[in-house]
Amino acid sequence: MSAPTAAPAATPGKARPDDTRARIIETAEALFRRLGYAKTAVADIAAELDMSPANVYRFFASKNAIVEAICQRCLSELDERMWAAARSRASAATRLEQLFLEIYAYHKDNLISEKRVHDIVLVAMENNWAAIDAHIQMMCNVIEMVVRDGIENGEFEPVEPRETAELIKRAMLHYCHPLMVAEALRERDEATVEKDARASVRFLIRAITPRR
Repeated sequence: MSAPTAAPAATPGKARPDDTRARIIETAEALFRRLGYAKTAVADIAAELDMSPANVYRFFASKNAIVEAICQRCLSELDERMWAAARSRASAATRLEQLFLEIYAYHKDNLISEKRVHDIVLVAMENNWAAIDAHIQMMCNVIEMVVRDGIENGEFEPVEPRETAELIKRAMLHYCHPLMVAEALRERDEATVEKDARASVRFLIRAITPRR
């Protein structure tokens, strides 16, 4: 087998397409947070980057497409956090609790800290259902994996793993949906909402824990 050919060096001073896309996404999100989604135009994003609007449109067909890219990045970050919690060396019960606390904390810290961010979330949810549906299925897969581990080591009753994962996911929706988390935090303080999230997941864990 011949040796692999080295990739050509990047042209000095010329940004790679992936780097330009990333800069557009980061700049757009900063402007959405500062000005609001509705008040930010593609021309504003281009001006902030010192490029023409036509150049932005080379990478994204519309402003909504940029929001979808932001949504994809956020969902990927959240998926990584979920898997990290699920794959820790703690007990299945502890991992399940930590999994939901990670989801809640992510939405609290990254998506609802400012009123203007709500607009981004709404647009993303309206226009990016395929990615969101994939994320929901991923969440169920992660929960199912932890439930299966708990069954195998005798921590949980021999329940049907997939069905149980779906039921747990639905029961914890209030702490997994960004807009529901926002609503909860408008009504109660952060400490109370987190306490309620812990109590809810512990109640569900007790329902599948064998009585000694």
